[in-house]
Amino acid sequence: MRVVTIEPTFASFRDAARALLDEGVRPELVTWDDGERQQPSLFDASVPSAPGRRTTARVPAAFLARAEIAALHSDPSRWDVLYRLAFRLTHGEPGLLDDAADPDVVRLAELASAVRRDEHRMHAFVRFRRVEDEDGEAFVAWYEPEHDVLALGGEHFARRYPNMRWAILSSRRSIAWDGRALEVGPGAPRVRAPEGDGLEELFRSYYASIFSPARTNLALFEKHVPSRFRAEMPETAVVAELVRDAPERTRAMAAKKTSPSLAFVPPHADRDELARAAQACRACDLYARATQAVFGEGSTSASLVLVGEQPGDQEDIQGHPFVGPAGRVLDEALERAGIPRREVYVTNAVKHFKFEQRGKRRLHSKPNPVEVHACRGWLETELALIQPEVVVCLGATAAQALLGRTFKVTQQRGQIVDASPFAAQAVATWHPSAILRADKTDGSMERMREELVSDLTLAARTAGIGAHARKRRAVRVL
Repeated sequence: MRVVTIEPTFASFRDAARALLDEGVRPELVTWDDGERQQPSLFDASVPSAPGRRTTARVPAAFLARAEIAALHSDPSRWDVLYRLAFRLTHGEPGLLDDAADPDVVRLAELASAVRRDEHRMHAFVRFRRVEDEDGEAFVAWYEPEHDVLALGGEHFARRYPNMRWAILSSRRSIAWDGRALEVGPGAPRVRAPEGDGLEELFRSYYASIFSPARTNLALFEKHVPSRFRAEMPETAVVAELVRDAPERTRAMAAKKTSPSLAFVPPHADRDELARAAQACRACDLYARATQAVFGEGSTSASLVLVGEQPGDQEDIQGHPFVGPAGRVLDEALERAGIPRREVYVTNAVKHFKFEQRGKRRLHSKPNPVEVHACRGWLETELALIQPEVVVCLGATAAQALLGRTFKVTQQRGQIVDASPFAAQAVATWHPSAILRADKTDGSMERMREELVSDLTLAARTAGIGAHARKRRAVRVL
């Protein structure tokens, strides 16, 4: 029996496993010892391989990706599972990962899934408290994960709060963001984290305003929010009261037949406040897999609003509408139509990305009518705030959300129609992503590009913006 001492990191395991695989050491002859598991994370430097040694072991990239996540699990037997799989993959079973019923493959999936669940819990349950130090304002949270996901989950908060200084402390390790880099450090005692701040009462009021009584399920809440996390969540102090009043509020919502998302819309809010509130929307289940809600952006005094279907992969990652391939098609069409993008407001009928996972790719999946209706409250609120003269519906989902379920873009594209109560008029046209999917060989793609430009030009002329506003002013001067 060989006892292999490693640090509790995937990098350390990987280097040790390479040497063992080159020697052909069978899994049942190896005992893994990772010490006290108080060492660096994935963000730290890997343990170097032996100088001059070339490994002959080759495993699929898919295994490495899953193993790196599974290595963050707290189960001490994870190293046995990973080495056993690596040995089998390199010693006669190269297609092992395709056997979904194999016990080792099943266990690898279970380990990785548990880590990902813990990461998502971190996204949902971390609550920052405001503090002051010698450098000014900062935000600190205490969070004790089940697995070693603190550094992994920190990437989410670095993207979400890029301009804030913040730290998340736990007994095992801590992470901090200074606005430029994510740093991993040693753990800290619970007393180092603040107990509360002046923002907690405001947060409780905000939570009460966005609480959706129609989706109240106390048993589900207790299942998905374990008791050990609730002490750090100020909103839990008002849950009992909100649950008590939920039946009456649900009846009131049903009587009005309003979109469920209106329960999350804060009253008398400006665009920035609405965008922040949308991050907490739970009106449908799309929030659970999306990175973030992608709210509309642009001029809130715009006379022209463009409404698409939903954010895509890049929009979900970056948090801005129409910044991916479809966004580039739209930007080109706007420029050709003489419409500066800064003069319009761009949004989507659905604020969360719906997709199907295909390997490492996330492929767009069309939102269903229930999901479109659930998100309708945000779109209605945006349009009520902006009060545009013209709305451009990009694609069928947007057109049917605003102009009725029977509206057909293929038959009514490029026509000025009544858009009451959302705007005086509307124009429906192709969604830029539909153009990207069009056939290049028969001229469909180029034809649809020209029609998009033509429809945007019609909308701009009707709304009197961009180049068309300048021409009209010039005529008045003469």
